Amino acid sequence: MNIATHYLERPVCGQSVAGSNPAVLAAAATGMVEFIEKMGGDVDRTFGHAGIAPEMAGEPTLKLSLSSFCRLFEEASRISKHDNFGLWFGNQFSPKDLGLWGYAAISSPTLGVALANLVGLFRYHQESSIMSLCEDDSGLMRLEYQIQAPDIIERRQDAELSLGMFLNVIREGCGAGWIPEEVHFEHAKPENWKDHETAFSAPVYFSQPVNALLFKPDTMTRSMPGRDLTLMTIMQTCLETVGKENDQPVSLIGRIQNTIRTQLPDGYPSMEQVALSLKLSASVIRRELAHEGLAYKDLIETTRHELALMYIKQRHLPFSEIAFLLGYSELSAFSRAVRRWTGVSPRQLRAQLT
Repeated sequence: MNIATHYLERPVCGQSVAGSNPAVLAAAATGMVEFIEKMGGDVDRTFGHAGIAPEMAGEPTLKLSLSSFCRLFEEASRISKHDNFGLWFGNQFSPKDLGLWGYAAISSPTLGVALANLVGLFRYHQESSIMSLCEDDSGLMRLEYQIQAPDIIERRQDAELSLGMFLNVIREGCGAGWIPEEVHFEHAKPENWKDHETAFSAPVYFSQPVNALLFKPDTMTRSMPGRDLTLMTIMQTCLETVGKENDQPVSLIGRIQNTIRTQLPDGYPSMEQVALSLKLSASVIRRELAHEGLAYKDLIETTRHELALMYIKQRHLPFSEIAFLLGYSELSAFSRAVRRWTGVSPRQLRAQLT
């Protein structure tokens, strides 16, 4: 049950928008220069590798390429040698630093309206991504987030900093001691995963279908200390003006690939399973693939190949777990696939990549 309509007059749900080069407002990178320095990183090298000028970070009305934004945090993690860079960046991030989007939330009358504002206005803040607020079968609220651009493969740091930001929005209304019931991440368990339970003070689960904070419904009734309906309305209007969304939806091929990615840990997803998740018929998917000159098995192969390269770079992940995450029933099948893609074994490829 989507509950956003309970807190706003208009319905609000997860949005998904995309263009050939999806964007995000630069406010999401506020304080990045200082945080890189604090973590012992190289500011110019990090921003240079991402193709972003340091002075662009934090500009409230400036748009950055979403792929460059994600690369910025992946490079910051790599160069500073802090594997959980995004986790701790999000953990210390003030909702006010989210600019127009953040102020629209914290000036709301209640936390329920604040979260509904985050969801409803998200499409103006970030493209090719979804955010939704709903109640699951257990009665817990789920604030979900996921990048939908299929070409952005390495996005772990973004997921961790984003949930940290959302956590701090909720703590704005509930106090610094508030903790969620559970935290879910779509990526595999990182090496220093205990840091995540420390950062959120809650159980954290990895390799989940979507990134999410889970919490009790009564949280939604909390009053926001910064309640200011005039400011909230102004921020909503400004954000809608500044962040005019790209009207093109994520391509069907992109949606198919995203669904394949989320279903792989459960084994090789059939076309019928993917169609069911997308609420389409298998014939529609078959026609779209034929129109693009693609075979379904090749799309599975491409998705596995891209994910394998990302996972193999993570030295703490055993190859048996990577095989599982990619939907292989046996390690030998995964090893044969890697040799087919690269000409070398997984162990040799890891040595080359790291």
